[in-house]
Amino acid sequence: MNMDEEKKVLFVIGMEQNSEGIMKKITSLQPNSLILPCYEPTLSPFSDFMRDIIMAVYQENVEEIFVTVSNDDRESNRENLTELYENKGLQEKLQTLDYLFKNCISDFPQGSMREWLEGNATSSNSMQNIVHVIRNHPLMPSNVKVTEFLIEIENQSEIASLRR
Repeated sequence: MNMDEEKKVLFVIGMEQNSEGIMKKITSLQPNSLILPCYEPTLSPFSDFMRDIIMAVYQENVEEIFVTVSNDDRESNRENLTELYENKGLQEKLQTLDYLFKNCISDFPQGSMREWLEGNATSSNSMQNIVHVIRNHPLMPSNVKVTEFLIEIENQSEIASLRR
């Protein structure tokens, strides 16, 4: 990946364990690059995280945003969720919350706590949602380029795929 040293770049990265290290290895990150870790599989136009992106763009004069997702994100998330589901102390709480959301609270967007915890977007759909929200935000300057950056991890060798 060829990056202009003068260009200010913002990376919105997934939460896999070594995402920043992988990004540095693949992209030769410049010291003036910014990194924001994203905990959510989707992005709301008026969420705190979107505000952070907009503030970074204006305060740091960001010219390009790379939204990066790794296929490793979902796998590590599944491992953490398995531990959560096996926790006997939480099972009763999850059942209670499922009951409440299904029968008492009509504005809960997911069908169950399990769906909410797992997220219903694939890595690719997640990245496309985030890119779409950033590109189409009314406060995002039109000159800021937003690019999808997928990292496929296979046997500890990283392969980067850039989509424009």
